[in-house]
Amino acid sequence: MTATSRRSPAARSSANRAPGSRSRILIATDTYPPDVNGAGYFTYRLATGLAARGDDVHVVCASAAGRPRVEHADGVTLHRLRSASVLVHPTMRTAVPLGVTGHVARIIDRLAPHVVHAQSHFTISRAAIRGARTSGTPVVLTNHFMPDNLFAHAHVPDRLHTLVGALAWRDMIRIAYEADCVTTPTERAARLLSAKGFSRPIEAVSCGIDLERFQPRPDKRREARRHFDLPDRETMVFVGRLDEEKRIDDLIRAMPGLLDRRDAQLALVGTGQRQAELKRLAESLGLADRVRFLGFVPDDELPLAYLAADVFAIGSVAELQSIATLEAMSTGLPVVAADALALPHLVHPDRNGYLYAPGDVPALTRHLLAVLESPERRAAMGAASREIAQTHDHRRSLDRFEEIYAEVRPTRTVPSQYGLVTTGLPRAGRRSAMAA
Repeated sequence: MTATSRRSPAARSSANRAPGSRSRILIATDTYPPDVNGAGYFTYRLATGLAARGDDVHVVCASAAGRPRVEHADGVTLHRLRSASVLVHPTMRTAVPLGVTGHVARIIDRLAPHVVHAQSHFTISRAAIRGARTSGTPVVLTNHFMPDNLFAHAHVPDRLHTLVGALAWRDMIRIAYEADCVTTPTERAARLLSAKGFSRPIEAVSCGIDLERFQPRPDKRREARRHFDLPDRETMVFVGRLDEEKRIDDLIRAMPGLLDRRDAQLALVGTGQRQAELKRLAESLGLADRVRFLGFVPDDELPLAYLAADVFAIGSVAELQSIATLEAMSTGLPVVAADALALPHLVHPDRNGYLYAPGDVPALTRHLLAVLESPERRAAMGAASREIAQTHDHRRSLDRFEEIYAEVRPTRTVPSQYGLVTTGLPRAGRRSAMAA
């Protein structure tokens, strides 16, 4: 064994990295395409975006087929770990825990990355964080986690939500203390993490969107509706998982009030655990021909889903940013959204849309009517949405993450009530790279 190979991965990577050379980045994630969710899509865009800039990008994630393998796609090397189906979420797979720690540690040792960027505190990300700590490799952690996103999938009874949520947050924070830098998509999400007990600085870095893919094209509206076999009438659209925390039943229940005064329809893009239940609700309200379930829409067709709409509506109570809302805004759509978590960060009342209290269907209906009944207001709000969305250009997000990778340094660990906590020279306070 040579002297070079006996050094830690971090020491080897630092020694081998010449000024101006490309960075070797290992992204650890517990969800990645073909998984359909915001965190998975963000990680894909981050990895491929960094690779397009010339960085040597590796992603360690669960195998989409079960067997472990190494793949190369879109300039990124994917280290797929052995996986099993998630019983409570049949569209996803999770890494088999047995052997993950050693496997990830060997990947880190072999690659000697300049930085490890974890996207969660679950199995794969946790193993990568621990492996990086052992090797002296700097760790960045981006938090996309909300307990609410797990309650329905894990079938947690309502009476246990508070207890389970508290335990879940405690576990997340314990792992977050092992990172050298923690980011989250919005300032509101950062404040939430602080309120849950994380006392170190947190940086808000938007997940970002591709402003060129999602552009206002009102002349394409009829063509987009034909593509999805939608009647040419005023259209409210929602894009996302059809799951409990998304509160899609609010949107369906608002339809009768809309139909009293407008020739309107609701288009739901996505699949989820509540799809059959939501179809039954629409049928029971006599809305079978007005609530259209478009199902899974491939990524290359997704811009058309927004172009088909006049307004975007979202009732979710568990959004740390909401990429779908940003994509709708970038397309020039007014937004009517639940006044919950990060959505008020994007929706400015009377400027680009309206907010309503979650579950307040009459208020939701009033706001939708206010948008649809005035073409002038609709156009002005759509323009404001596009203007706000431009502050979330994904290229700015990539810029900031590359800066963070260059700045971050490994810190030492000390005992605390959360276990081993990293300490060292503090980063320069909380800052927002992408504040709207």
